[in-house]
Amino acid sequence: MAMSKWGFDPTHSEVQFKVKHMMITNVTGTFKEVHVDAETEGDDFSKANIKFSAKVNSISTNNEQRDGHLTSPEFFDAEKYPEISFVSSSIKKIDDDGNHEMEGDLTIKGITNKVKLNVEQGGLGKDPWGNTKAGFTVTGKINREDFGLTWNAALETGGVLVSNEVKLNAEIQLVKQ
Repeated sequence: MAMSKWGFDPTHSEVQFKVKHMMITNVTGTFKEVHVDAETEGDDFSKANIKFSAKVNSISTNNEQRDGHLTSPEFFDAEKYPEISFVSSSIKKIDDDGNHEMEGDLTIKGITNKVKLNVEQGGLGKDPWGNTKAGFTVTGKINREDFGLTWNAALETGGVLVSNEVKLNAEIQLVKQ
């Protein structure tokens, strides 16, 4: 079967994360500069090779001061480590509803760890201009300390300012090249 290449559609995609703040609320962040490439056999994503990257300096939490802190050496150290990357190693079908488990190597701040992500394929379709599109919802959780993101502050009432668990959520649309 012929190999197909897929590129990222940034106008119909978003990459977000959520982190608990003060143990009581979630703060949401996004990466504005993201790139995804996929290679599949035809239109079958069950054995796809996926590569993802995000520019650390494109982080946005809707707070300039916090964004500056996140790109500083205390967190992502964007000057030394300008990108976050993920390369898939396997995709496993979970059910007949389009749910899969994708495993791969996530690299943040120069530290690479294996992670598992849940992937729900929303479907395939042609847009009004004849382009073939594929849509996915990707979710997962990581421990930020596993990637050297260890800055924190203790709270007077107990607990910490920033949780270690980071929830990942991405809506990804790819376009066949």
